[in-house]
Amino acid sequence: MWFRNLQVFRLQNNWNGQIESLEEQLSAQVLQPCGSGIQSSIGWIPPCKEGSFVHSVNRQWLIALGIEQRLLPASVVKQYVQERVKTIEENEGRRVGRREIRELSESVTVELLPRAFIRKRTTYCWIDPVHGWLVIDAAAPAKADELIEHLHKSVDKLQLSPVKVMQSPCSAMTGWVADGEAPNGFSIDQDMELRSAENAVVRYAKHPLDGEEIPAHIAAGKVVTRLGMTWGDKISFVLDDKMQLKRLAFLDILKEEADNQAENEDERFDLDFALMTGEVAHLLDDLLKSLGGEMEKSE
Repeated sequence: MWFRNLQVFRLQNNWNGQIESLEEQLSAQVLQPCGSGIQSSIGWIPPCKEGSFVHSVNRQWLIALGIEQRLLPASVVKQYVQERVKTIEENEGRRVGRREIRELSESVTVELLPRAFIRKRTTYCWIDPVHGWLVIDAAAPAKADELIEHLHKSVDKLQLSPVKVMQSPCSAMTGWVADGEAPNGFSIDQDMELRSAENAVVRYAKHPLDGEEIPAHIAAGKVVTRLGMTWGDKISFVLDDKMQLKRLAFLDILKEEADNQAENEDERFDLDFALMTGEVAHLLDDLLKSLGGEMEKSE
């Protein structure tokens, strides 16, 4: 259980959720199978084989949102509708209007849905009630928003807030690259994106970042919006200007530790989750410090 992307939120202090209550509330909003006439279905699923909806290891909780969606491309519906429009016009000698085309589109969709393939996906969420983190494994903000929206519908009195830091990631990353020095505990890798106020973009991938052209880009007003970094020689990632961590790679030293201790698949899952949450919690703390700390919450 290794997260690939981190969308990070803070649990508000007034949320004193208990695992038993969370389990009960999630189990009331279970994912239902996507029936023949249903285009999509969403709900909570057990994150591992154990069967509970909240998997707990070392006071760290893992939950999972399941989504089933019938794949019915608009181009396929359009093709069927065009064929029927053509048949009507040829057989009845009249032109088909917009309203009738919309009705045909709706009826074709209902007809084709039972034959459409079902795509299943899962979005995982780690809740750290000890340190107040809620972290979603999602590359796109829309998927994180989807999980948060369903979480608010399912769980009473849960309040979240984005992580706000004293120094913007964009400003901090630009300074680190300009100075050629990463903050304490981190190193700079070979992936970077610079962007100007006019949205001109320069990207580097697996490229040394010590060339003379990079200071020239910064001097011309471009700022760093994505930067590859490694923390503690354990986790590499890409930090962006929205405080999102992407493309996480847990280096071999961590995975070997789990390999040497786990005796079966269930133990391996728990060890992976324990190692991942423990290390990422330290990574987030160090990252916040390098960005000047968190802003104080307004009353």
